[in-house]
Amino acid sequence: MPPVSARLPVFPWDRLEPYKATAAAHRDGIVDLSVGTPVDPVPELIRAALADASDSPGYPTVWGTAALRDALTGWVERRLGAAGVTHTQVLPVVGSKELVASLPAQLGLGPGDRVAFPRLAYPTYEVGARLAGAEPVPYDTQTFAAGTAGTDLDPAGLKLLWLNSPSNPTGQVLSKDELRTAVAWAREHGVLVVSDECYLELGWEADPVSVLHPDISGGSFEGLVAVHSLSKRSNLAGYRAAFLAGDEAVLGELLKIRKHGGMMVPAPVQAATVAALGDEKHVTEQRERYERRRAALRSALEGRGFRIEHSEASLYLWATRDEPCWDTVSALAERGILVAPGEFYGAAGERHVRVAFTATDERVAAAVRRLAG
Repeated sequence: MPPVSARLPVFPWDRLEPYKATAAAHRDGIVDLSVGTPVDPVPELIRAALADASDSPGYPTVWGTAALRDALTGWVERRLGAAGVTHTQVLPVVGSKELVASLPAQLGLGPGDRVAFPRLAYPTYEVGARLAGAEPVPYDTQTFAAGTAGTDLDPAGLKLLWLNSPSNPTGQVLSKDELRTAVAWAREHGVLVVSDECYLELGWEADPVSVLHPDISGGSFEGLVAVHSLSKRSNLAGYRAAFLAGDEAVLGELLKIRKHGGMMVPAPVQAATVAALGDEKHVTEQRERYERRRAALRSALEGRGFRIEHSEASLYLWATRDEPCWDTVSALAERGILVAPGEFYGAAGERHVRVAFTATDERVAAAVRRLAG
């Protein structure tokens, strides 16, 4: 029997290593804009909550504490605009990437089932389908534009439809009309919609909306699940703090499965999540940091002849100068700047690069100087 890893593509980031070595050899060091990992401090109130809960010798529960579920339901109501959210409609998870990679298998999907995701997308959607033995089905972003509902998607055998707004890597935001169309189409065909909304707090030129907002959902969570993460909004990538909200029948089934698998968010992280979701000040401060870095990098890239497409939200600039992405990666690496080739996110990205603005202010300033030189 072939190993499970044989079902998967080559891990893309391994291909970036030679360019990383070139960038690292720059006399002033590397400016790594390739990965969207937070670099700013974890807010003090979150660290204090983690420390206060550090004496947690017993096992946590998969469903989380009542305080955590209160925090999750309260945030979903306040931030996503949903109403009357109950504890059965939220579920903490151990980081959103774990969830994305394992969800098709946890839903019981396998050979003969199909999983759809955007053609330009975070590669883990495809990985999750392949790990389950299901068929990955990429679709174009205009699939749910007005008058084109699902035209390039065959609903036969389709069990899971991934949405991603704001998008990683492009930063594109789906409109309310597009989201409504996607939800209506999926409900008509009995397809579960799972919306990856991890960048929802980071809209710059658009105001991202959740599929759980009543304007999209029609006031019902039936057939809808939203994925949220604290990694970006609260600098908690190292805490693996994320959660689901939506259809209680789907979440209830996942809860049963995850109990058997022992998929428990650590108790101190649960407490830290409660603190993080209860405070908006640190979110505003972090947004302001990212907004400054985004503006500086965008101006510098455009001054160097790049065209920025989409990028109205998220932590990335989707940039091109109309050449193969690896040529762009190589040229920037010679300047000590490392970016991600668009090809990592699908063949449709072969002439773009993804530029993260998660580096420190000092490193972003260094990148700006190098691009101007």
